[in-house]
Amino acid sequence: MSEYAAVVAGEAVPKERVDAVLDAVPARDRQTQPDAFTRAERQRRRWATQVVVVDELARRACAERGLAPPEEVSPARVLDVAGTDVADLGSIVAVALAHSPAARTLLAALEAERKIPEAAVRDYYERNLDRYLTRDALRRGVDPYGGAVPDDFLPYERVRDDVARELRRATGRRAFFDWLDAARADVVYAHGHEHPGDPTHPDHEHRH
Repeated sequence: MSEYAAVVAGEAVPKERVDAVLDAVPARDRQTQPDAFTRAERQRRRWATQVVVVDELARRACAERGLAPPEEVSPARVLDVAGTDVADLGSIVAVALAHSPAARTLLAALEAERKIPEAAVRDYYERNLDRYLTRDALRRGVDPYGGAVPDDFLPYERVRDDVARELRRATGRRAFFDWLDAARADVVYAHGHEHPGDPTHPDHEHRH
């Protein structure tokens, strides 16, 4: 196996960085068939390579933007990924954000750049009134779309900033995914470190 896991912009990414992620993430249950476990471990290495590649690409993007992420990478954070983040982002990106200060810094910058029009904020509020029922209305079981009165809802002015923040977060995440898709298009992977969903290797599975 090569001494590097991938080549990013002509520079090799050492496989030791992949090993560090693998050390921080518990292996799957070994109480399974040997062949199945071997396949799972090969896929786990490919998955960890993606986490490292996201970190490397994010470091480069931060440097290009003049952003200065903190230097430390805490393996403990990798074990602290919320299930909701995995569901929303996919396991690769969720763990990459936990693992990589650069990825978190880049995502924060992308979110800060999003400009949410007032009309979009108001529209989201009006289309999701069920989320803004008062406690009293919830206690009474008020139907937000049938029989509710204005006093049953939190006023728009009270929740406006929270709605805008939520929309900015969502559009920032979409921008992050768009950036990542473009940034990793030219990454070259060493044998055994291909994307887990790459159909050119026999163990591939399309999982994010």
